[in-house]
Amino acid sequence: MTNSKGYRRGTRHMFQRKFRKHGVIPLSTYMKVYKKGDRVDIKGNGAVQKGMPHKCYHGRTGIVYNVTQHAVGVIVNKRVKGRILAKRINVRVEHVKHSRCRQDFLDRVAENERKKKEAKEKGQIIHCKRQPAQPHPEHFVRTKYNKIVVLEPIPYEFIA
Repeated sequence: MTNSKGYRRGTRHMFQRKFRKHGVIPLSTYMKVYKKGDRVDIKGNGAVQKGMPHKCYHGRTGIVYNVTQHAVGVIVNKRVKGRILAKRINVRVEHVKHSRCRQDFLDRVAENERKKKEAKEKGQIIHCKRQPAQPHPEHFVRTKYNKIVVLEPIPYEFIA
């Protein structure tokens, strides 16, 4: 039998509900507020067929550009052959959730602003750039209780 060409081909596990998560969708899904510029993660919910994204957008992160009563418009990057296109898709709110991809960045910005404010009050200069992990500081290794162990290879023995 040849490979089928259906719209939802190969989504047997992609759109299925998680273990013990079947049934009515929680109301908190519908109470979330989406605004233009928000980053959202697209994840198709198999319980709602209306407004479901195509499987190629499943797991992608996009930016909200339009908000309607039951859906949001999202700009998502899609790779087509050798180039990346910014696609605009409309997805119902059951299939999107707020992304946490920028949360670490926003926390770091808030922390840096707080540090700058404190440094300005004290009249100090502070560096906010991230630094890679530095090497450990130098120290003496004492051999009083640590006996020196010499590592050497075992001589090869030919067994005939």
